[in-house]
Amino acid sequence: MKYHVRRADRELKDDKSIEEVLKKGKYATIALCKNDEPYIVTLSYGYEPANRTFYFHAAKQGVKIDFIRSNPDACLTVIEDNGYIQGQCSHSYRSVVARGVMELVDDENEKRHGTEILIKQLEEKPEIVMASLEGLKERYEIMQILKFRIIEMTGKKGK
Repeated sequence: MKYHVRRADRELKDDKSIEEVLKKGKYATIALCKNDEPYIVTLSYGYEPANRTFYFHAAKQGVKIDFIRSNPDACLTVIEDNGYIQGQCSHSYRSVVARGVMELVDDENEKRHGTEILIKQLEEKPEIVMASLEGLKERYEIMQILKFRIIEMTGKKGK
């Protein structure tokens, strides 16, 4: 079910190009659904290529948590926006759409792992932030880490 790429000339066909988009990215827009009601939210992420997994940070309660508990099936997109091309009515971009399953991580070791993946994605000097979290067990008790396991992923490019 590759809904994302209709035009073969725009498909990112190699995993390397898709990985580049995901490694550069900082935010993913996530689509969730509960009882036929859609919900979309944009979150910063950490991507772990070896496990084809995204990690997100969230509060333990709220709309997205309710939606995930009701229906863990999700879809997300990451966009590398290289700008509008003046005079051509065109846009330079690469995008990735992933379908998968969202999980609420409860295990403290996995929360630490997910947090580390997230910080490495976002921070220029991740070791400084990780050091500040060292020994703060209560920090992991109050946070919710979300884990998105990819089932299918496609990429697309323009100009």
